[in-house]
Amino acid sequence: MRNMQKLLAAAAAFLTLCLPFGANVASASDASEAQATVEKARGSLKGFLGDKEYASLPALMHQAKAVVIFPQVLKAGFFLGGSGGTGVLLVRDEKTGDFGQPAFYTMGSVSFGLQFGGSAAEVVMLVNTQKALDSMLSNKLKLGGEASVAAGPVGAAQSATITADFVTYARAKGAFLGMSVEGSVLDVRDSLNHAYYGKPVSPADILVSKTVSNKGAAALRATLKAAAK
Repeated sequence: MRNMQKLLAAAAAFLTLCLPFGANVASASDASEAQATVEKARGSLKGFLGDKEYASLPALMHQAKAVVIFPQVLKAGFFLGGSGGTGVLLVRDEKTGDFGQPAFYTMGSVSFGLQFGGSAAEVVMLVNTQKALDSMLSNKLKLGGEASVAAGPVGAAQSATITADFVTYARAKGAFLGMSVEGSVLDVRDSLNHAYYGKPVSPADILVSKTVSNKGAAALRATLKAAAK
C-alpha cells in the first residue's frame, strides 16, 4: 500500500510538471498557426489585387465595413462534399481608412451533389453592412440564411454599389467548376484569438473595444489600407 501511495504521488508530481509544459506547447502551436494565417491572408489579398479579373475589389473595399480573408478553403468530395478553412476579419475605420487588428474565424459547409475531385480556394469577403458586421460578433453565422450574399463582379468593368450583406470573391483550382459560400457557416476561432493576443479575447474585444494588438498584423493592415483608398 505504501509503495502504491509513493507511486501515485510520483505520478501526480510528474503530471504537475508536464501539464504546464504541454499547455505552452499547444499555445505556441496556435500562435504560430495564427501568424501564418495572417501572412497567408496578405499573400492571398495581393493575389486578388494583382488580378485584372477582380478590378472591382478595391472600390468595393473602400465602401465596406470590414474585410474577411480566407487564404485557403479546402474542398473535397464524392457525392458529399465538405469545405473548410481559417481566416481573418479586419474592420475598417471609415474616418481614417485604417484597418484594425485581425480576429480569427473558420468557415465550413457541407453540400450535396454530383461532385468529383477536390479543390483549394482563396476567398475574400467584404462585410457590406453594419448588420453583417454585428452578426459576426456572435459565435456562428450562416451565410445566405441570416445574411445575404452576393458574388463580387468579375472582369475589368467597375460595378455599381452592391446592397447585399456580404460580397464574396473566390478563386478556385481543381475539379470543381467554381465555388459558392452560400450556406457556409462562419464561426469564431477562439483558440487562435487567445494565442495571438496572449489572453482570452472575444471578437468584440478585438474589433470594437480594440483592447489588444499584435505587431505581426502590421503588413496585412497596411496592404488593406493602401488597397481600399
